[in-house]
Amino acid sequence: MGLFSKLDLAVSSTIDWEMTPEYTFGTFESWGGKERVRSKSERIYYFFIDNWGDSPKLCLMERGIKHARVVAEILAPRDMVEKCVSHQGKVAFFERSFGIDDDLKEWLVTNVLETDDDSKIIPIEAEDEETLIDTGLPGRNEPVPELSYVTMPSQKVELAEKDVVALIKQYNFYDCERNTEGNFNNYFVDNKDYLTVSDKVTGLMWQREGMDIMSYRMLNLEVDKLNREKFGGHSDWRIPTLEEAMSLMESSLNDKDQHIHHCFSSQQPFIFVDATRDPGGYWFVDYKHGRAFWASGTIPGGFGRLCRTDTE
Repeated sequence: MGLFSKLDLAVSSTIDWEMTPEYTFGTFESWGGKERVRSKSERIYYFFIDNWGDSPKLCLMERGIKHARVVAEILAPRDMVEKCVSHQGKVAFFERSFGIDDDLKEWLVTNVLETDDDSKIIPIEAEDEETLIDTGLPGRNEPVPELSYVTMPSQKVELAEKDVVALIKQYNFYDCERNTEGNFNNYFVDNKDYLTVSDKVTGLMWQREGMDIMSYRMLNLEVDKLNREKFGGHSDWRIPTLEEAMSLMESSLNDKDQHIHHCFSSQQPFIFVDATRDPGGYWFVDYKHGRAFWASGTIPGGFGRLCRTDTE
């Protein structure tokens, strides 16, 4: 039957043997780092090892601009998959997806691509597109219990690693690398517009969704646009500071496998914050892995979620 036939994919589909998880950021989240990615509708397929669970799995990924979907698990010999993982050496906590080695490639060609036996291919159904529904939170005009209010910096700053460690400890934010016992308590209320929620502890209003695939420069342009349009009825939206973005971090995963309240969209797994890094780069907050991290802000490939001071 064949790999692509069983998965109901285009018969013209091919495997990109050069693609690996670490190459995808520059290729697909920066609008086609490789010249052969010419349009948003184009799809590239590659095999990789998912090592996030209890045991590693060999999978087939479908990738495109602003698109990523695991389409199948491949039942490869466990010893071959584990051997490939062991050759990765020591890796950071948040790096658990690996490219395949030559032994797995040879096995795939013989046992999956050049055979009519499709029993080793396990299709994975695509998830339905996320729709934000009622939050289940109290309304903004309902009585609020006694709270300890917290005021956070709201201006852009430059932060070194030691500064980030200090502020995470100061506010007791959860961070999987710097403060695993952290737990900042919010009190969210629903503004009943399906666009925003407010935190009565910090006095901030937040977008429930956000903006996708942007550079820091493009994000600032989008902020100006939303303010001109009075998104949610307001014209004072801004990029959150690192402290403000970290205040959304929760120590446990929600039902969307992110360290953030379930009222927020999962389509912005990490966001830009209004903080540059000393000695270079930009700071981000990563709700998928539960941490603050830094990277370049000059190539597209980030996400944004804006906030504003809720004075009402």
